Amino acid sequence: MVFNVSGLIFETYVTTLERFPNTLLGNPNLLSRYYDEKHGYYFFDRHRESFESILYYYQSNGFIQRPFGVSLAVFLDEVRFFRLGDAAFRAVLKDEGLTALDDIKLPKNKVRRKMWLFLEYPLSSCYAKWFSFTSIAIILLSVASFCLETLPAFITYQVDMSGPIPVFTPSKFYFKDEFFYLELVCMLWFTLEIFLRLFSCPNRLAFFKSALNIFDIISVVPFYIQLIMMLCESPFTPSTMYMRFFRFLRLLRVVRILKLSRHSKGLQVLAKTIMTSGRELTLLLFFLFVCVVLFATMVYYMELDSKPNTFTSIPDSFWWAVVTMTTVGYGDMYPQSVMGKAVGCLCAIAGVLAVALPVPVIVSNFNYFYTKERENEELIQYSILNNQNLLENNSSLEANIDPFERISKFDDKLSSMVERDTLYGKGFGNWKSRNHDHLYLNEGHFVPRKHNG
Repeated sequence: MVFNVSGLIFETYVTTLERFPNTLLGNPNLLSRYYDEKHGYYFFDRHRESFESILYYYQSNGFIQRPFGVSLAVFLDEVRFFRLGDAAFRAVLKDEGLTALDDIKLPKNKVRRKMWLFLEYPLSSCYAKWFSFTSIAIILLSVASFCLETLPAFITYQVDMSGPIPVFTPSKFYFKDEFFYLELVCMLWFTLEIFLRLFSCPNRLAFFKSALNIFDIISVVPFYIQLIMMLCESPFTPSTMYMRFFRFLRLLRVVRILKLSRHSKGLQVLAKTIMTSGRELTLLLFFLFVCVVLFATMVYYMELDSKPNTFTSIPDSFWWAVVTMTTVGYGDMYPQSVMGKAVGCLCAIAGVLAVALPVPVIVSNFNYFYTKERENEELIQYSILNNQNLLENNSSLEANIDPFERISKFDDKLSSMVERDTLYGKGFGNWKSRNHDHLYLNEGHFVPRKHNG
């Protein structure tokens, strides 16, 4: 069989196409609509580079991969047009590091499903978006309260032999403090949010394994422990260990700033980047460790005869080596001899090189995850906003839906992505045609779109 795809000729065997009879090229009835009797071949005014992978899908018995330099939106549009099916569509998404729609599990119960979408997907509705904004505002308010209550005007001081020191111990007088009521309102909101997420989540075991949910729990538990400690306060003077434990609980309150990562894709991408760049960061730390020991030892022996000598030992010199290699330079320790200054110059140069070397790899990983996260978010949010009928009747976004019907639901979204990428010239090669023979649904049957002229 011979195919003409935008002027480029392809040939293959009929038996090769018959491996997938439910696809466009493998179904003679659908394929006959594109036969050009005058020239004796099948003509498609489609993307040529993508068709090579489409044809290889038949030749390799099901392997598909987006060609280099072809936009993901364009290639998904070609997969949809040639009706390769749900498996091929999800294979492309998986290969790109994106989330297939059937991987988004939803609760089977209708109420829990709506609640889960309301909490997890802010763009699923206007109310969900406002709920997300409110949650962010309360997180910022809680963090601001945590910081402002340490101002001297709001701290109770205790005078001892060393002078006034701030007191952070449980006291019933704290119930009269305005910061307590502000903290109480924020904690009640966070607690309610945790219980609603726990009630509506499709998998409770996965809920407790999620880092975001762990941060949420850690951010509220110290408050309730503090509350119990204040209610059960003894008239005796608290012990040192007791006060340290109480201060540790107050320190844990800073974890609530990590709750913002639930509402920020950028922070989530940054976390993925750090985890993926673990090897590069490990090499960086190892190199810094070697250099710190090396230069700390060198500067210690070079400065033995200096007066005054601030490098009293090699371990004390570690601090100088660290701040010098990271180009911080506090100035509390510095060499005075000529040889010591030479060691300091080498230490600073080594630090600049050590920090700069892994930066390109980390930036590359960040760009990769950020691009994938944007594309993944577009597909997920589109499925939520435009497939509400699926959410009403199924426990997942793709359950019991015909594969070709499911893929066709992306047509408008992909078209908008194609137009956007074309506008900015992203990965389209020589594809300039606008007369695409898209199939559209007419009385229950797919027929080719008619073009004028």
